[in-house]
Formats: sequence, structure tokens, C-alpha cells
Amino acid sequence: MAIVTREPVRTGRGSELLLLILAVALVLFAYVQVGLAVESALPADLGRHAAAFTGIAIVMHLLVRWKAPYADPVILPSAIALTGIGLVMIHRIDLADESAFAPRQLMWMVLGMACATAIIFFLKDHRILRRYTYLFLIASIVLLLLPLVPGLGRGEVYGARIWIQVGGFSFQPGELAKITLAIFFAGYLVDARDNLALAGKKILGLQLPRLRDMGPIMLAWLAAVGVLVLQRDLGAALLYFGFFVAMLYVATERTSWIVIGLGLFAVAAVFAANYFGHVAARVDVWLNALEPEIYNRNPGGSGQVVQGLFGMASGGLTGTGWGKGYPTLVPFSNSDFIFASLGEELGLTGVLAILTIYVIFTQRGIRTGIGVRDGFGKLLSAGLAFVVAFQCFVVIGGITRLIPLTGLTLPFMAQGGSSLVSNWIIVGILLRISNEAREPAPISTAIPTVQAPSLQQIAAERSNTEVVDLG
Repeated sequence: MAIVTREPVRTGRGSELLLLILAVALVLFAYVQVGLAVESALPADLGRHAAAFTGIAIVMHLLVRWKAPYADPVILPSAIALTGIGLVMIHRIDLADESAFAPRQLMWMVLGMACATAIIFFLKDHRILRRYTYLFLIASIVLLLLPLVPGLGRGEVYGARIWIQVGGFSFQPGELAKITLAIFFAGYLVDARDNLALAGKKILGLQLPRLRDMGPIMLAWLAAVGVLVLQRDLGAALLYFGFFVAMLYVATERTSWIVIGLGLFAVAAVFAANYFGHVAARVDVWLNALEPEIYNRNPGGSGQVVQGLFGMASGGLTGTGWGKGYPTLVPFSNSDFIFASLGEELGLTGVLAILTIYVIFTQRGIRTGIGVRDGFGKLLSAGLAFVVAFQCFVVIGGITRLIPLTGLTLPFMAQGGSSLVSNWIIVGILLRISNEAREPAPISTAIPTVQAPSLQQIAAERSNTEVVDLG
């Protein structure tokens, strides 16, 4: 018997702990800087907040070490750093506005991390989710329709119907719908990708799919248009359709689906800009933000966008410093326009560092998809990573006038419980999948060897062989 020994595999938990220490230190340093700049003294509750934030990070680390020892060591520190920086900026704006959004954001952060903890603890195998593919589709439809239910939906808020009111809390069910839709898309595409990958006619050098296989993307397009029509939510429609096309490309590796998706989106965008007033207003702001009549228009003017641009411009390369800018001149500076607030006080250098953390988070999610051994896990992790990346692009693109403003919030950082909880659920799922991706495959400890026959065995076999004389 040949005995096979395996070298111990590094779990990465030591690296995760080190990165967590750096992330917590970065957040606490920012908190101290805000206190010194705004109040000319250390925050009175520094010790209590430092202990609470550090304790939450350590508890998450210990849980991952226990229940998902091979999980990616970078995902959790990245999420902690982004959430903490956003929390500090919300606190800084609270001091200027005499508001109190930071304590509520901290509560939502704890709830989101509790959801991630529950996923890591109770979801033993991510492939279980595949059994309920169409149940997640039904859940997605219900979540998207909840804001339209009389007595539950809040009606139009700034032109969109995306909120529900439960007790004293408002919630945006569409944020959870992006997760349930990602699970449905992953489960559906695993089963249907062979048919979707079949080639049809070749037009202008592009191998297009067969017409009978166009049904899924047409249904996704119609669903996105439905969200745009019923809820008047441009950002959600763009997000849902965008990450479905991305997952479709990952499943089939055919560029033709990207071309078809872009074409369908262009048709929907032109139609919406011409027939929906709120979309046309945002297009006007995008194209003519500095025109006086557009700037002074109320409601729907470009003042918010222009003030955000001026704020980021005043930040320059290194920023005004924590607590030394005027981010409150921009409406919704702690939610929709928190990126502009960060750009003013941290400058180009600071926001590039933040974008780098987002890129790292996305890269680790995609790397998880590459490493995991099952198709469902590959599509789900890639889809969830793309959701975060695409939402960042849409939000930052709107603030910088690269694309029209959509009303989405920056993942992990913007004030808002719905977004924060849903993004921490994404963290929990990615940690669970990455544990499966990085865990060593089981091998047998003993491999049987084939023993060569002895001379006596060979002689016995020859004596039992009948010799036929052909002469």
C-alpha cells in the first residue's frame, strides 16, 4: 500500500485577521479625525464605539474561522472597511446637520452582519439554493410588487414607487430582489446554458443565437421595462437587466448575448426618454446640467448634480480633510451623493483608494466563481460580484455625469438600511461559496498498488494454456 501525505493547506485566517486590524484602524482613525476637525476634541464616546466596532469585526472573524475556515480572507475585511468609512462620513454629516442617521446606520450594519452570520452558520452547502430556483423567482416577483400594494407601499417618493412602510421603518424590497433574482438566474442558466450556447446564423461576423432560444433574455427585458413602468425606477431596471445579461454571458461565453442585451437596452432607453417624464428630466440633467433653466428647475433640476461636481472639484487631489469640507451643500449628501461627499473631503486620492477596495471585493468574488467546482456556484458568485460592481458604476457614473442619474445608492457606504442589509447578505453568500472553492478536495489516504505476478504464477498459467499446432 502506498501512503499519500498531504501538505497542510493555509486557510488564510491569519491574513484575514491582519487585514481586519488594518480596516478597523482605518475606520477609527477617520472617526478621530472627524472629531478633531469638527469639535476640536476627541469624540467623547470614542472608547465605546471603538470597542463595539472592533468587537463586531472580531466576532465575524471568529465565526468564519469556525464555520468557513477556508473562506476567502479578503472579502470580509473589504466589506468592513467600506461599511466603516461610510458610517464615519454619515456621522460627519450628522454633526454638520444636527441629524442622527449614524446610530440608525450602525443598527442596520449590525442587522446586516447578523444576516451574513446566519448564512455562514446555517447554509451548509450553497448548492441547496439551487433546489428552490423557481421559488426564488416567485419571491422576486412578490418583492418587486410589494411597493404597489395599497396600505403597504409608501406611494411615490421622489418620483419612484420602491418603498414599503412597516411600523416605523421604511424598507426597499427591491434590494433583496436583486439577490433572489441572482439565485434564480444562476439556477436557470445552469440548466439552460447548453441550449443558449447553441449558435444560429452568422450576421456581420457575429454568431447569433437561435431565435427560439431568445425567450429568456426577452422575458428579462420585459421584466426590466415593467419595473421601469410600474415603479418608475430607472436604476433598478438597469441593474436587473444588466446583471442578467452579464450572467448570461458567463454561462454561455458568447459575445452575441452582450450585443443583443445592449441593443435591447438602447431601445428601452430611447423609448423611456421619449415617453416617461421622469426619465426625460434625468436625461436633460445629464446633457444640460449647467444650463440655467435646467439648474433652477424645481422639481427635477440639476442643482444636486452640479453642487456634487463642484464639491468634488474643490476636494482636488488630496481633499479638504475629514470634517473640513462643506458636503451638506449637496442634497442627500449622506445617501445618494455620499460619493461626492467623500470626494470633497478625501480628494481624488481617497476616492481612488475606495474604488480600489471595491475592485478588490469584486475580483475576489469573481475569483471565487472561477475556483468553485459546480456550475451553480460559479454563476451565483459571479452574478453577486457583478451586482456590486455594476451598482457602483451606475451610482458613480450618475454623480460624475458619465451616465444619467438613477437614484441607486453606493453599496455598503450610503445611508439606508435596505441596501446595507442586502449587501451584507451578499457577503455571507460569497464567504460560504468561497469556503467550498478553497477547501481542499478530499482524497484517499491509501492508494492500492498493483503487485507483479510471481514466477510460480506465470508457470502455472502457461501449464494451463492449450497449445494448438497449426502445422
